[in-house]
Amino acid sequence: MSLKIRLARGGAKKRPFYRIVVADSHAPRDGRFIEKLGTFNPLLPNDADRVVMNVDRVNHWLSVGAQPTDRVLRFLDAAGIRKRDPRNNPQKAVPGKKAQERAAAAAAAATAPAEAPAPAAEPAA
Repeated sequence: MSLKIRLARGGAKKRPFYRIVVADSHAPRDGRFIEKLGTFNPLLPNDADRVVMNVDRVNHWLSVGAQPTDRVLRFLDAAGIRKRDPRNNPQKAVPGKKAQERAAAAAAAATAPAEAPAPAAEPAA
């Protein structure tokens, strides 16, 4: 049985409240869980009451092999329990090949010396 430490949603519509729980990875999000480890209230400001966890039980379940989800791993990283590997994509901001070609062509056109306009023909009198 693979275990996950994840969030289970509660609260009213547009007023979310989450429990941090240990559950079987195949159980539904708000369904059956093994143990409640804490709470997360996103409506509170960033202070000590926003995320409340039982650190001893979290460490126990991590030692047993439970895998935290990405959001819970952020909480664990903030609490200093487990380090989060940043999953950012360094190539995300790099434009695609076609866009790079267009940008290079535009830059070449802008830096090329502008052709001198042909002198106007003198009017015939």
